[in-house]
Amino acid sequence: MVEALGAAGALVGEPRAITHPVKFYERGERPLEIVTSRQWFVKTLEHREELLRRGEELHWHPDYMRHRYRSWVEGLNLDWNISRQRFFGVPFPVWYPLSEDGEVDFDRPMVASLDRLPVDPSSDVPSGHDEAQRHQPGGFVGDADVMDTWATSSLSPQIAGHWGSELFERVFPMDLRLQAHEIIRTWLFSTIVRSHLQHDQLPFKNALISGWVLDPNRKKMSKSVGNVVTPLPLLEQHGADALRYWAASGRPGADTAIDEAQMKIGRRLSIKVLNASKFVLGRIEGDAALVASDVTSPLDRDLVALLAQLIEEATSAFERYDYARALERVESFFWSFCDNYLELVKIRAYGEGDSADVASARATLQLALSVLQRLLAPFLPYVSEEVWRWWHSESVHVAPWPGIEELGALSVDPGSIYQPVCETLEAIRREKSTAKVSQRASVARLVVHAPEEFASALRACANDLVAAGNVQEFIVLDANELSLDVKLERL
Repeated sequence: MVEALGAAGALVGEPRAITHPVKFYERGERPLEIVTSRQWFVKTLEHREELLRRGEELHWHPDYMRHRYRSWVEGLNLDWNISRQRFFGVPFPVWYPLSEDGEVDFDRPMVASLDRLPVDPSSDVPSGHDEAQRHQPGGFVGDADVMDTWATSSLSPQIAGHWGSELFERVFPMDLRLQAHEIIRTWLFSTIVRSHLQHDQLPFKNALISGWVLDPNRKKMSKSVGNVVTPLPLLEQHGADALRYWAASGRPGADTAIDEAQMKIGRRLSIKVLNASKFVLGRIEGDAALVASDVTSPLDRDLVALLAQLIEEATSAFERYDYARALERVESFFWSFCDNYLELVKIRAYGEGDSADVASARATLQLALSVLQRLLAPFLPYVSEEVWRWWHSESVHVAPWPGIEELGALSVDPGSIYQPVCETLEAIRREKSTAKVSQRASVARLVVHAPEEFASALRACANDLVAAGNVQEFIVLDANELSLDVKLERL
């Protein structure tokens, strides 16, 4: 080449030795050698604008993941290469004729007819030929390539839906694709390409994109690095519900590290579900006739109103595929229900006081337990099933999702009573903790200075608050300040 350039007068300067980088095989010590060969492609570049529109039609969860898809499609500079030179895979149903001198004629491929599929060109023969002609001059040779992983997995909706059957007409396009973010450019993109070209529509309506599960040090897990954490030991130590709770706490699109502390919280939550269910069912046993209309106490009605609000928020979060938000809201409500409401109505739940107030407390407990067990079931499926079976014959996982219509007529502002009472109860607890006395210690005198609405809420629920805080004398004074002043005397 140098001699030819010199003879043509096209050589600029004299040749000199240089050093330049050479790419090496990532798992070996040999340099890569680029060898050109024939490949199979699916045309994508000429459909770029159509594929971009498909990305906009798709509902992304979280929404910002659509930008990864758009960036990939906009950056395409080659059509989709779907062939690989491997031993195992789905073969291309193609053969090529051999000339009389044994040369392969790639320009006259012999493609299997649709009614013959699937075929393997390494063992099946093209129409009009027999096995004796394989690799013989004047005969044929099968295509040696197999399809890329994404060329076949891109048909997962069609395969799962039994393409060509009556079922397929009912389930395609599918509702949801669940996958991690790093294969938006491969699996999700290739699935959209195949559906667009074959069916002229999206293969699914929604895409829920997860992050990676990272090791406890927030590093990507890799077998070669040796930091892979397998779930079995975690299941054995913490339980399936605790592991599921941890997984559900990771928000869509966000990477989530293995966190055993979070699993321990999930285990404590599971145990609390057992204990709270045992307490409530022990109080409502024999009161099967309780209905929503029995809820008459101001505190109870407000709790039910908050429960209705919780149902709407959790349902809305699930409909947006934001399962982590749903868990966050349900868990927060459940802990308040256990720490505050159960303490506030414990005396009434045991049957002390006016019969109507007792029935109101027990009806509220029954409603709340039923709703909370069903709301927690997607996150804590085993413990929810256990406690649900304590008082139902069928599985909680086939029970109707809770709806606000089952809570009866609601006419209160959610939280207007329950929150002030809980805030006061928390203040009593803090004062006792500061005084380093038992939470069961008697409070000789409690004085609360509060704005009118706050004070009215406390007066409406004075009996419950006095019982929960073990208060002997309770005084509520109206004040303009938006603050709470609690004084505990003679502890």
